[in-house]
Amino acid sequence: MDNIKSGFIGIIGRPNVGKSTLLNTLLEKKVSIVTNKVQTTRNKINGILSKEDYQFVFVDTPGIHKANHELGKFMNKVAFSATKGVDLILFLAPSNEFIGENDKFIIKALRERDLPVFLIITKSDLISESQLQDKINEWKSLDFQFENIIPISSTMGFNLNYLLNEIKDILPVTGNKFYPDDMLTDQPERFLIKEIIREEILLQTEQEIPHSVAILIDKFEEKKDIIKVIASIICERSSQKGIIIGNKGTKIKAIGINSREKLEDLFNKKFYLELFVKVKEKWRQSASLIKQMGYDKDSY
Repeated sequence: MDNIKSGFIGIIGRPNVGKSTLLNTLLEKKVSIVTNKVQTTRNKINGILSKEDYQFVFVDTPGIHKANHELGKFMNKVAFSATKGVDLILFLAPSNEFIGENDKFIIKALRERDLPVFLIITKSDLISESQLQDKINEWKSLDFQFENIIPISSTMGFNLNYLLNEIKDILPVTGNKFYPDDMLTDQPERFLIKEIIREEILLQTEQEIPHSVAILIDKFEEKKDIIKVIASIICERSSQKGIIIGNKGTKIKAIGINSREKLEDLFNKKFYLELFVKVKEKWRQSASLIKQMGYDKDSY
């Protein structure tokens, strides 16, 4: 046990750069929801990768962005909190997009942290080798001392083993692990259930819906061979409620069926899932309602 390496690794970046996809790929299990909508992740999520001689605790975070409401401010605070109390930061940026103001905003914040930072250039399979080298040179010109610059592709599996080896090299020998080997995340079951339902809503609804939605667990009952859940989908307007329910209830039925299948795969148990849709106007503007929805700044 003496040679075990372990530590916490913060994954940060602006919205939709591949943070949750990277985490799920490394763990070979979905612990963080993924959609093509920005700001999908709202909370800090720990994903745990355990091997015989190491344990990496990855801290997945919301995308850092210009906040227009209380929920957005909360998400930024959660993301930046992941740069404290970790041993290493993975700063993700896509290969095929411009270096933007949010990226520079993150770099400025990282200058205040005395921590090693790996620049992880995601989606590197989408551009040529010469374009990739140009992107690396562009990042180097920003006058920030990255500990390492690693291009990856989560979907193609490119450079992921190399990334894990580089992480292992930099983490300290602790001689112990923080969590049991069979634990994939420290998030409670209710949180994971809410996130899977919210992911399915993001995947199945139009642009006006996603960030107006939160999930409340009204009833949770776990038995030996089945988990029973009754949950409320909270939105901000009656028109959104109609979209989520769909014509003759077709949309809410599809959301329920797909969510249940994902939950059964995640928990390896049968699921009974019943969903209701409710309206709470402007809940994202209210600190008390945000807390009620489970986005509690005091948790961090």
